Amino acid sequence: MDNMVIMCAAGLGLSSLLGSAAGLLFRNIPHKWNDIFLGFCAGMMLAASLVCLILPGFEAVEGIDVWQVVAGVILGVILVGFLDFVTPHLHNFSGIDPEAHRQSSVNKVLLFVMAIAIHKFPEGMATGIALDDTNPGSSLAITLAIALQNIPEGMVIVTPLMVIGVKFTRVVMIALSVALLEIVGVFAGSFLGNISELLLPAMLGMAGGAMLYVISDEMIPETHTHGFQKESTYALVAGVMMMLLIEKFI
Repeated sequence: MDNMVIMCAAGLGLSSLLGSAAGLLFRNIPHKWNDIFLGFCAGMMLAASLVCLILPGFEAVEGIDVWQVVAGVILGVILVGFLDFVTPHLHNFSGIDPEAHRQSSVNKVLLFVMAIAIHKFPEGMATGIALDDTNPGSSLAITLAIALQNIPEGMVIVTPLMVIGVKFTRVVMIALSVALLEIVGVFAGSFLGNISELLLPAMLGMAGGAMLYVISDEMIPETHTHGFQKESTYALVAGVMMMLLIEKFI
């Protein structure tokens, strides 16, 4: 198995666990800083989905074959949209607001955690598919963007579980399971990308569409729920520029 796939999978898994560990240690991080960091990560992922996934997909085809990439983007949006339809939205919960979670039922909080876990899989797939692209810088850029995003998302996972009284050992096991799901997504994406070069443009488009949906429907609304919209918007622009610079020089 390619060492790059293993390294990227390990990096995403470790970053998710790092976020969970931070959530266990620091439960009272101000909303402002959480929103700014999440906005920055959303900007990085937004740029990565375009310049590292969708645009390389277009470059891999000629003429009318661009429909493959367009169809892939649409399919990615539909698939993640369906998952989003059957699970709650991230922005309906604040992972660092204990008072809100005390008013939520245990089942609702667990469903919320399941929603986060489900979204981890397409993120991992996006990385795995990008690893089959000819530009190694693209795969590294996407891995970095998702890894950074995993930190606040990991915190969002563990905090509500601790608030509703889930045992520490079970919280740790859930955090490990979520990280493992993203790792599986990396290997699944790499496998699909390796099946045939003919499928790669469509797969790149699908991964890009999935990431765009998560950014627009989950990450950005979450940064706009606590009154720090402008700060998180500035951070998003900074994240976009950072990813463009990384893509330029890596």
